[in-house]
Amino acid sequence: MKRIVLASGNAGKIRELTELLGPIGLEVVPQSHWQVEECEETGLTFVENAILKARNAARHTGLPALADDSGIEVDYLQGQPGIYSARYSGPEGDDRQNNEKLLAALHDVPPERRTARFRCVMAFLAHADDPSPILAEGTWEGRVASAPAGSRGFGYDAVFYLPEFGCTSAELPDAEKNRLSHRGQAVRSMAERLRQRPGAT
Repeated sequence: MKRIVLASGNAGKIRELTELLGPIGLEVVPQSHWQVEECEETGLTFVENAILKARNAARHTGLPALADDSGIEVDYLQGQPGIYSARYSGPEGDDRQNNEKLLAALHDVPPERRTARFRCVMAFLAHADDPSPILAEGTWEGRVASAPAGSRGFGYDAVFYLPEFGCTSAELPDAEKNRLSHRGQAVRSMAERLRQRPGAT
């Protein structure tokens, strides 16, 4: 099994990616295993930030690196919080505070105007100076719920409502979420690209 470094210490992401990439022979190890510090996300797009994070992890470990940048885009808020999703409530904010701020921003906004999507962009670099990163993307449409529900997942899962299922992302079984989610889509697309790239797997 080939080892790749994941440019994240997020336990939820590590668990999801391990489940999705293990079957194609990739062992996902978090960058924290090498005490790699997270780089500053100075990009203005999901693509830029994903590449920055993967390059930083590859440079510090000498291994191929995978990174994603993802977030929630709310139409009523002109696409915000977008790339700032993880730090929406401030640099020290956590998932609960981010969700509370988002729900406050949409206070009294009717359900039909609370449309939103999760977006994930994933970047793979074979080495730190790889001039041709492999990119993959996934999106997942839904709405912002009026209140949190569910205990699965992380981030904004508890407030991301799926009308066709009548529940939030945090209420879906893990296997179903992986099948539907923006990250699941991006990982499957990435896995296919890695299979096609000589030496990647």
